[in-house]
Amino acid sequence: MASRAFAYRVERPEEDIHLLIGHSYDRPLASRGAGTLELADSDDALSFAATITDEMQEVSYVRDFLAAMRAGLIIGISPGFRIPPERAEPNAEKVEEEDPAEGTALIRTIFAALLYELSVVTRPAYDETQIEERNWKPQPQARVFLTNKTRGALQWR
Repeated sequence: MASRAFAYRVERPEEDIHLLIGHSYDRPLASRGAGTLELADSDDALSFAATITDEMQEVSYVRDFLAAMRAGLIIGISPGFRIPPERAEPNAEKVEEEDPAEGTALIRTIFAALLYELSVVTRPAYDETQIEERNWKPQPQARVFLTNKTRGALQWR
């Protein structure tokens, strides 16, 4: 994932983006439209902060998610995105063969993607992502922050 690959939708506040459990739209945790998800796409990383409201913490699947996260079973993030059509973004991605001395894999670099959701998952798309719970305010609202130490990949704070 190239730096700022998600900028198109992230930089448009009218575009709703969701934080989900396991890419399931029937298990939302937060969203930009609800005012509970903040996103920023920089040269270093995509960052977000999600507020899990008191009302949402009463929902059974949210309690299950928080317990699984605290137990270390949900450990990262997977972005849900689509590549824009070539007519709109001609160089959105590049696929090339790996150096034969290194192996035979295909390497895909994404330069532009339409981000629709971020999901908390047991097996993240990017191993470097981490998830943790923080509470910066005295009221009992859970805030989810994820961290990625790899430049140009996903970062959660």
